[in-house]
Amino acid sequence: MGVGTLEERRQLDKGVPSGPRHQPDFAYLGVDEAGISSGHRVYQQNMAVMKRREPSPHLFPQNTVSSAKAANCLLESPSSHSTHFNPYLVNMFIPNTSFEVLDDTRPTDVSLPAFMVSTTRGFLPRADPIVALPPEFDPIEDLLRRMPVSTQSGHPGLLAVGQLGDEVQKLADLTEEVEKYHDNIPMMNALYRDYSFLASAYLLEPCHMRFMKGEPTGFKPFMEYAGSYALFNYRLQDPDRGLEYDNLRLIRAFEHGLDPSSSEAGFVLVHVDMVKNSGPIVAGAMSALSALVDQNGTDLTAQRKAFNKGLQTVLGGMQKVNAVMETMWGKSKPRSYTSFRTFIFGITSQSMFPEGVVYEGINEGKPMSFRGESGANDSMIPLMDNLLQIQMPSTPLTEILQDFREYRPSNHRQFLVEVKQCSEELGVKDFALGVDPHFAATTNEQHEQLLESRRLWVKLLNEVRDFRWRHWCFAREYILKQTSHPTATGGSPIVTWLPNQLQAVMEEMVEIYGSVGGQLGPTDLGDECRDIMDLVSRQRDKLRKEVDKYCQERGVSIRN
Repeated sequence: MGVGTLEERRQLDKGVPSGPRHQPDFAYLGVDEAGISSGHRVYQQNMAVMKRREPSPHLFPQNTVSSAKAANCLLESPSSHSTHFNPYLVNMFIPNTSFEVLDDTRPTDVSLPAFMVSTTRGFLPRADPIVALPPEFDPIEDLLRRMPVSTQSGHPGLLAVGQLGDEVQKLADLTEEVEKYHDNIPMMNALYRDYSFLASAYLLEPCHMRFMKGEPTGFKPFMEYAGSYALFNYRLQDPDRGLEYDNLRLIRAFEHGLDPSSSEAGFVLVHVDMVKNSGPIVAGAMSALSALVDQNGTDLTAQRKAFNKGLQTVLGGMQKVNAVMETMWGKSKPRSYTSFRTFIFGITSQSMFPEGVVYEGINEGKPMSFRGESGANDSMIPLMDNLLQIQMPSTPLTEILQDFREYRPSNHRQFLVEVKQCSEELGVKDFALGVDPHFAATTNEQHEQLLESRRLWVKLLNEVRDFRWRHWCFAREYILKQTSHPTATGGSPIVTWLPNQLQAVMEEMVEIYGSVGGQLGPTDLGDECRDIMDLVSRQRDKLRKEVDKYCQERGVSIRN
């Protein structure tokens, strides 16, 4: 079936029930006094007042305030039932917690959040995203179709000629229509996605026009990686082919992204293709944690075999993720990135609105500031950090890392917190390395299994290093060599932030390899691990030189 018309796109969503629902109870939803949910309060699509944008002072008409509250409250409120037990789901629990990890994702159940961690789809949404909004939102659909710099027809869109702002001002009040879908959480997520695209494009349209004229400028928006720009923004060209990369298309785009061969499409869809492989990472992590639940009553040999099997599953998933990540070079070109990147910047630590953005009727009229869309908001590497107990330095840069972790679906946030706590309580790192006499090997078989645990641990750390090294290479080629703007889309300092985490991983690898005697005698971990550590030694030196070079060129402090 084609997907050119709105009705055809709606057919792709058939089978997902929807319909009128009751008014939201904001007290039950756990919303703050301003009526904004903790996770997505930045995305109040209807009220931003931009002090430096003329002539239109409002992001959306003033009378649509409550629709924004309804959409955003449902997306990230405690009513998302992320930890409530559902007897109809076939799930598992993180050991010693009540946190459920799904096996059956119940794709047609609209009462559950769109994003819930599963062993099958990992950090992707429970079901493929809703492609088209219901008919009552046709004005939004129409505006979004006409919005991109290059529309699906190939003709220039509203952002190409700087006319989006004027069209946004004509939008009708759709508050009552939004509130009809209060209980259909995936639909609310689709509404959030589409309104956040409009909000970000509206806010940054003047910036884009100045960029296209070659005028220097700073940037500011609001947008979220999982729920809006990336993981809830793909559709399947042919539903029967599933999540094959060539079958993926963007639902919304800012520039040329409706063309699947464009750099904007490649940038987003490679992320989707990466996260497609996160199910085994989640499943393997759960298996490794579960293997250590009863450390006193289980045979150590059997326990370590089960633990290693879980780590091997995680390793296989991470290797696939890194292999897909490498394809970014061919699917999204460095010289193309800076143009559509304009629309995914955030407000925090950016220069276009140094005093933040005022949301009319919210926060007592005081400016608000939020981080922009960033792949750093993904949950795969934070899961690895927490499972492997990777230690980060106590620096302002690490504080930014912790702040980033607030910008993801609530179920993902809680999952990461629970994994961290569980890993520490069960002593996962101590068990894997076997340095503690309590986990010492007493037979030849146990010794071999212990060595395998250590090898797997080093290899997993190496996958994290590989991921972060490639991310640094992306930042160098796509950003540092293309623009002098000092901050990334999420507001982190572009020269020093990624090296902060990358250096920490490599130092962890050096410390662990030395502590277990990985290079010599009966504790030798073999040639593969030796080659890994040789690479780490070279990359540490190269990273220091590159960071020093860019800091000197840009007058940046190494700690900022």
